[in-house]
Amino acid sequence: MKIERLTENKIRVIVKPSDLELEKISMKDLLSQSLERQSFLNHMLERAKVEVGFDTEGCRLLIEGFSSSDDILVFTITRYSEFKKSNDLTKKGFKVKRKTFDANSKHIIFKFKNFDDFCEFCEAVNNYNCNITKISKNSTLYLYNNTYYLIINNINLDTNLIKKFYSLTSEFYNSFYSSNEFESKLIEHAKVIMKKNAISNTINYFINPKEKEG
Repeated sequence: MKIERLTENKIRVIVKPSDLELEKISMKDLLSQSLERQSFLNHMLERAKVEVGFDTEGCRLLIEGFSSSDDILVFTITRYSEFKKSNDLTKKGFKVKRKTFDANSKHIIFKFKNFDDFCEFCEAVNNYNCNITKISKNSTLYLYNNTYYLIINNINLDTNLIKKFYSLTSEFYNSFYSSNEFESKLIEHAKVIMKKNAISNTINYFINPKEKEG
């Protein structure tokens, strides 16, 4: 089990099939309202507190998960400062979904509610060690109808980072492949926020700003 701190209030937990065997829990248990599932989640939260300082006491939690094609489970846990009774977690279910991407697509569009969500996406890319310049140097951020859209073109399908990048993006963000017509609509009517290297520029200027010399 691998636990990663993404932001102050969000972590990612990667669980291999061997971890489930060690915890003596099956996928069926995770999908049901079982005591085994509750015990597994509590254990996951205890480890997160010890390993990365992610304390969820008195917080409301959103737990999302999906399984990859090789049966690795990835959980995203977000905490909110609202107080909830500790047993609320047992009442609120979550779904484990299998998500896939078109491995042959060189074009992808991401949708964000606001600029902060886009910055969070860039921070996750940076923390996950996805060298975005090796994946694509053509990413542009648009603002259209109070919604931000990131278009990534000319994706390098030959890099060994592409599976890692798709795994990351499928976990956290509302992404979709779009027709050329929608991209043309954005180009014609949307406001350009950042051209060409939107992701790497955001990482350099907002996530990891370099100190000015002199």
